[in-house]
Amino acid sequence: MEAAGLWYEWHGVQDGEVLILSPGMGGSAGYWEPNLAALGARYRLLLYDHRGTGRSERSLPDGVTVATMAADVLALLEELGIGQAHFVGHALGGLIGLELARIFPGIGRIVVVNGWATLDPHFERCFETRLELLHKSGPAAYVRAQPFFLYPANWLSKNVARLDAEGAHQLAHFPPAKILEKRIAAARAFELPSDIAADILLLVSEDDMLVPSHCSALLAQRLGDVTRVAMPWGGHACNVTDPDRFNTIVLDFLGS
Repeated sequence: MEAAGLWYEWHGVQDGEVLILSPGMGGSAGYWEPNLAALGARYRLLLYDHRGTGRSERSLPDGVTVATMAADVLALLEELGIGQAHFVGHALGGLIGLELARIFPGIGRIVVVNGWATLDPHFERCFETRLELLHKSGPAAYVRAQPFFLYPANWLSKNVARLDAEGAHQLAHFPPAKILEKRIAAARAFELPSDIAADILLLVSEDDMLVPSHCSALLAQRLGDVTRVAMPWGGHACNVTDPDRFNTIVLDFLGS
């Protein structure tokens, strides 16, 4: 289904509180598949593809920002008539949740997974490397290298067939390079606003290869009164590599 230029889909219990799930840089709702059964047993899950990715409108304006992406979510909620919702966002998706809290009065609890307050030298280098791969070697090389940034080596080694299948799907639906460049620029330019008021959980993976765990510590310091929980293992995509632990932490926070 589509509304406000975004592809969206519903999962979970029909009469539950709405819980929005927002993916990271890949932008695809399918990222959350490992978490749907557990989270959907308690909540009405609203998944969507970010603008410029997946099945959503594939154009992006020049100068797109994380705030622009949050405005997309607000427009979707308004068109669907949703006045209250919780929010779980991974990396870039988590930043969208923080921006949404500023403009959506009905925001409930927010979970930010492996997020940041400002650009860090380590993941700036990672972004630069990924863009160089895209420009000099093409989308196939970009997709093939992506798991190195997302998953711990031991998990990756045991899931090669799965990642190959996912990579083929991602390559078949790969967005134009300009779209990816704009989305990465928005992530790099993000600076945490000072006027965020919400009940927030910062969920961080200690072995995140892409976004160092100290980024979440800085984010907690900047936000002030928040909850921060560290998973000892799981990598950047910890909801995929260790979904049971991830789901338990998220559900405990949302239901507390």
